[in-house]
Amino acid sequence: MTTTAARTDADVPAEADLDRAPTLLDGAMSLELTPQSCNLEYWLGAVAQGTLRGLVRGGHRAGAAVPPWMRVPGPLRQALVEEFAFRSIAEEKATRALSYLVLNAPDIDCMEFFATQLIDEARHASVFRGHLVELGVPREELPDTIERVAGADRDAVLLPLEEFGLPLGRDLGDFIGGVVVLTVLVEGVLAPAAELSERKWRLLDPAAAEIERAAGIDEIRHLTVGSAIVKQYLAAHPEEVPRLKVLIERGRAMWGSLPVLDMILRRETLFQHGMRQLAHVLGDYELEPGKRIIDTTPEERLMLAATWSMQMQDGRLADMGLG
Repeated sequence: MTTTAARTDADVPAEADLDRAPTLLDGAMSLELTPQSCNLEYWLGAVAQGTLRGLVRGGHRAGAAVPPWMRVPGPLRQALVEEFAFRSIAEEKATRALSYLVLNAPDIDCMEFFATQLIDEARHASVFRGHLVELGVPREELPDTIERVAGADRDAVLLPLEEFGLPLGRDLGDFIGGVVVLTVLVEGVLAPAAELSERKWRLLDPAAAEIERAAGIDEIRHLTVGSAIVKQYLAAHPEEVPRLKVLIERGRAMWGSLPVLDMILRRETLFQHGMRQLAHVLGDYELEPGKRIIDTTPEERLMLAATWSMQMQDGRLADMGLG
């Protein structure tokens, strides 16, 4: 694959193209990508010179403007500020955790893939912070703002997850256990919320939706390659299936004890109040076929994301041989 500057759309694989890639849900459920095919050379050509080409601040195209109503204090802006502040922390923590997968990778292909994922997650954290600035948060106040609006959610949700998964790579050198936690219990749980976010903000904040779209294209690759790594490992080490199933069961039980649904419902309630004020902008726009977003409730959107999450997890687990 060429990595010169004179790339054209035809050089970019469809799954990495901002316009041609499938949705996050469809791509994560149907595509088959491997660490052998998604190495550093692939990332330099398909992502750095493909997905990210033409994006300002690394997050969205110049034509995707931030509407004036998103800079006005109120429930709609607050919903997005809380969401992107939390996402910036989550992506930063993922970046740091990925260093252990790079360190413990058993071969060059896996090492290169997780090195590129580390860069992806660092970029996601950066663009989420950058959009907070676009929403009117002064750059010098970003750390304090993120702490104020998302610090409690970090402590309640992300710290227990970190305490569960980080020792696998940091203390035990358990590469495949770390991949399972990242692929199934982190990205497999959080990715559907990103899909919902892209759909929600498409008309209300096109820049935010494009940030989610570009990040979602990366997540398709992370989920499918992570699954392939586990599948290849279990083909060579079938005796590891019981241990990894227990790890997944423990992780799912931990997720069930965390106030994730409360956090999302709080944001969806803010979004509900805000979108009602902009019904004329949303019109007949559908969140999913046959369902106008203006007619949905916070609880319905929450359940939609939860359903997507279970479908994605179950599909990937079956594909890996861990169903």
